[in-house]
Amino acid sequence: MKNRGTRKISVIWIPFFCLSFFLFGMIATNSRLWLVPESDGQVISRRRHEQELQIVSEDSSIKMPAEKRDVITAVYRTHEAIQSLDKKITMLNMDLVEAKNSPEMHSSDSYTPAIESSGKGSQPKKKMLMVIGINTAFSSRRRRDSVRETWMPRGEKLFQLEREKGIVVRFMIGHSATSNSILDRAIDSEDALHKDFLRLEHIEGYHELSAKTKSFFSTAVARWDADFYVKIDDDVHVNLGMLATTLAYHRSKPRVYIGCMKSGPVLSSKSVKYHEPEYWKFGEEGNKYFRHATGQIYAISKDLATYMAVNEPILHKYANEDVSLGAWLIGLEVEHIDDRNMCCGTPPDCEWKAQAGNVCVASFDWSCSGICKSVERIKHVHEKCGEGNGAVWSALI
Repeated sequence: MKNRGTRKISVIWIPFFCLSFFLFGMIATNSRLWLVPESDGQVISRRRHEQELQIVSEDSSIKMPAEKRDVITAVYRTHEAIQSLDKKITMLNMDLVEAKNSPEMHSSDSYTPAIESSGKGSQPKKKMLMVIGINTAFSSRRRRDSVRETWMPRGEKLFQLEREKGIVVRFMIGHSATSNSILDRAIDSEDALHKDFLRLEHIEGYHELSAKTKSFFSTAVARWDADFYVKIDDDVHVNLGMLATTLAYHRSKPRVYIGCMKSGPVLSSKSVKYHEPEYWKFGEEGNKYFRHATGQIYAISKDLATYMAVNEPILHKYANEDVSLGAWLIGLEVEHIDDRNMCCGTPPDCEWKAQAGNVCVASFDWSCSGICKSVERIKHVHEKCGEGNGAVWSALI
């Protein structure tokens, strides 16, 4: 009886248990369905987090999402493309400069011929040995006249020197800060009289000599096709025949930088004349500059002048012009030629050398960075140390 009662109760509860399990299953299933979106989001988030951890483990320096890295990669590739384009443009510019310097090119509004004849019509460029730019200023009229009266040919002789010997000599000067000022008009009048100026697209100023040097090389390369381009100060005495012979000796070399090489101290004190504001770039205090030619006179070959013409906008200017030039060349494949005949002293130094048959290329006083009181003394230097008026015409170049 007891067993029968127990079995009977179990049968009665079976439907109830089935219904309870069914309802519990429905509730559990619905709860699971409701949690699916949240679980998927967690899975996606976890996977992304795992990818970021993997990226960080592969390269600890990169700590950013993949999307940002894709953007940076695109920017980097664009930068590489721009650099490649810049290189191609530079090469095209160099080819353009070479083409403009070729004998086949004729003069235009922007580029005048090497032979500057007064009213004789345009002529094709002729190959020159050297183009000399004599650095001068608005206030230096007396210095220019003293140079014309000593070592620089005047009038028709100036153009004859170009035609017969391939030597161009010009005073180089820019413009004043005021358009068509009295200073500019004075230079225009002087040029109309002597026809021996090279006007530069440059605003004159003592602290702008590095910019003026760049402008000279760019202008000279565009106007004349020469083996060498020479910069000289207007208070220096020069023997043109010896200069031509010296440069002709190095004519077969591709890239040469000729002058009196020096390595002076980098001056950090603001109270001194040749103060270098960027002295910290040259190392510790008391360091010296790299070797470079003294600024009174130096020469560079055609390839180097062309390089400067093409890259003029990005050539950095230091306070001192000779240092700037040395900086532009120090990282290139250039032969530095230290020729002490380009920095002889004034008499008796250059006089003794001339008597011994070793005529100097250039003479000046180191203490004055040129001939001291050059207007009064350059004639004396010319008499004692000059090579003779016929030397340049007989020079073997």
